[in-house]
Amino acid sequence: MKAIADLCIVPLGVGVSLGKYIAECERILRRPGLKTRLHAYGTNIEGEWEDVVAAIRQCHEALHAMGAPRVSSDIRIGTRVDREQTMEDKIRSVEEKL
Repeated sequence: MKAIADLCIVPLGVGVSLGKYIAECERILRRPGLKTRLHAYGTNIEGEWEDVVAAIRQCHEALHAMGAPRVSSDIRIGTRVDREQTMEDKIRSVEEKL
């Protein structure tokens, strides 16, 4: 089943500069089979359900391995079974209405 997720992941207890942690998650999320779009407060992820949730778990594991004692994520995941839909399709639909 295809899924589109919005992930905001925050390592806690590592200070205020989080760029290196987010970059590590982006490396994980950009693996083959997943399509991503980084934005100011998170990342959109598109792919097979199992691949999306496995990548999010790997992000948590990587941040803990980098020394983050806690990791908090806000995750929204949407699925459709009536038709194929990509992140670009969703954005285009709204932009066409503007």
